[in-house]
Order: sequence, then C-alpha cells, then structure tokens
Amino acid sequence: MKKILSILFIAGITTFVACGPSAEEKAAMEKAKQDSVAAVQKAYDDSVAAVNKAAEDKAKADSAAAAAMEKARQDSIAAATKKHTSKPATKEEKKVQETKKVTSGRK
Repeated sequence: MKKILSILFIAGITTFVACGPSAEEKAAMEKAKQDSVAAVQKAYDDSVAAVNKAAEDKAKADSAAAAAMEKARQDSIAAATKKHTSKPATKEEKKVQETKKVTSGRK
C-alpha cells in the first residue's frame, strides 16, 4: 500500500510539474511583456515631446507679443515726441490763431 501511494504521489507531482508553461509559452509571455513596456515608453516619449513643443510654441508666441508691444511703445513715444516738436508758428499764423481764440473759431 505504501508503495502504491508513493507511486501515485510521484505521478501526481510529475503531472503537476508537466502542466506548467512550456518554453515557447514563457518566451511568448516575455515578448508580450517587452512589447507592453515598449508601448508605454513610446507613449511617454510622445507625451514629453508634445509638451516640449507646446512650451516652445508658447515661448515663440510670447516673444512675438513682447516684440509687438515694444514696437507699439516705440511708435507711441515717436508720435508723442513728433507732436510736441512742431515748428514755431509764423507771425501771420499766430495772428490767425489769436483771432480764432478771441472770436471762438469764427473768422
């Protein structure tokens, strides 16, 4: 009886071990794992590249906006200085201006 139980026990263990994954199945699982890791790494790299491109585009836009603001400021300063540096009025122009002032714009 002990001999039969021992033989059945050894047969059971052998059957249990034999039911595990084969070398091909193990290789397929490893390949699937590597493919999954590669897909995640590619998605991560694409995401980082998109964020960097967006930051670069924003920096360019901000730079262009700053340049436009500076140009507008310089144009405003130039217009203001041009307004204040008009040529002096001649005697006749002064007389006409004086007349307009006194007559409230009527001549």
